[in-house]
Amino acid sequence: METPIDSFITHFSKEIEEGNAAVFAGAGLSVSSGYVDWKGLLKPIADELGLDIEKEEHNLVNVAQYHVNSVSGNKQRLIQIIKDSFPLKIPTDNHKILARLPISTYWTTNYDGLIEAALKHNHKISDTKYKLAQLAYTEHKRDAVVYKMHGDINDPDTIVITKDHYERYHFDNSLFITALSGDLVAKTFLFMGFSFTDPNLDYVLSRIRLRLDNNQRQHYCIFKKRARLENETEEDFHYAALKQELVVNDLKRFNIKALLIDDYSEITIILKEIENRFRQNTIFISGSASNYGEIDKVSAERFIQNLSQKLIDENYKIVSGFGLGVGNHVICGVLEEIYQKQGLSLRDQLILRPFPQGEEVQKQWGTYREDMITYAGIAIFLFGNKVQDGNIVLADGVISEFEIAKTNGLKLIPIGATGFVAKQLWEKVINSFNEYYPVNDDLKELFFSLGDEKKSLTEHLEAVVKIINRLQGRN
Repeated sequence: METPIDSFITHFSKEIEEGNAAVFAGAGLSVSSGYVDWKGLLKPIADELGLDIEKEEHNLVNVAQYHVNSVSGNKQRLIQIIKDSFPLKIPTDNHKILARLPISTYWTTNYDGLIEAALKHNHKISDTKYKLAQLAYTEHKRDAVVYKMHGDINDPDTIVITKDHYERYHFDNSLFITALSGDLVAKTFLFMGFSFTDPNLDYVLSRIRLRLDNNQRQHYCIFKKRARLENETEEDFHYAALKQELVVNDLKRFNIKALLIDDYSEITIILKEIENRFRQNTIFISGSASNYGEIDKVSAERFIQNLSQKLIDENYKIVSGFGLGVGNHVICGVLEEIYQKQGLSLRDQLILRPFPQGEEVQKQWGTYREDMITYAGIAIFLFGNKVQDGNIVLADGVISEFEIAKTNGLKLIPIGATGFVAKQLWEKVINSFNEYYPVNDDLKELFFSLGDEKKSLTEHLEAVVKIINRLQGRN
């Protein structure tokens, strides 16, 4: 029987695939990177005021306002405490997974730059907006928009934290509310690390509910199920659990389904499963060929083109490192299919990562390969040779890509009949088939055929597509 989390993974994966997914990040998403949550952020301020932050945890906006009031409206000390709380940190695994997925819309109440850093790490261009004026401009070739509705730590004047800020938000930042309202109507949101106590979000959700009533889009949030704390009384625990249950039920008014987990580590597991489902639709093609061996050049080139064309026709995406004698024919095949099917986009169907040249840059090729391969869930290996000192030798880069793909859990499909490294890799898989495909004995005959040099290239193409479709449960 499908669990609520399984159902969410299926639905949200589909929304990602169709470009309809968005993420709303609260302070909880950044906590595991070493940043404090809202309560931790305001504890020094509460201490200065003589308040117990534990007793004021549902009144944090007022705590910030009390502090500003106590120094005659000067918020310099408040801002300094905030800035000191946000040294440079490294994005968490959750940030990195989200950044690898084709999600183009992020909203956050956080002041930190972890989302932007994760996107940059994945070679994506983020268009960050924390001022009204920025809403009118578009970053060139952006991959994602990051709306920081409560400001950025590097621009203290934009930070929203006091009661005054919240009371004026609808006047000072009305366009952010309009933009968020539009996204909540058009996209499926996943709220992470968010407690739903923010009055600005409540304002937006309430107005959407009043306008759309029962026609609101389905959204999701993840909560850790309330467990009994150390030294907590039975009465206090039951009260807290009841309150969480009431919050979960109240969110249904906004068509937000709460997913309850027992431990925060489950979030990473959920996100990895979503990434795995997305990756399975992306095929990494590894190979290089200064020489096509026993296969004539024209037939080999046409085979590579037909293979990539067929994969696009089967609704798969392709990622390639533009290997010599292979990459250019992969592109030709993709283009041929895209031009035949008028509605496809080259950018959506092909991820191309040509290797940068130069001795210094070559030292980073291992990291480059690792990054490229993480986009895919299946890897195909062709040929695998290069010219070195005037001789044809095996391509060590293709061997490296095989090992990286294996480490990253990709399904590996070497086409042994193309010879060279691909032949060696095919033998490796065949000789330890249960290690590579422990529950797929029905694929073994198809894999054996990939090493048969007497079979035609068309037969090999058909076998590869059958293997991939079976791995995907398509037939």
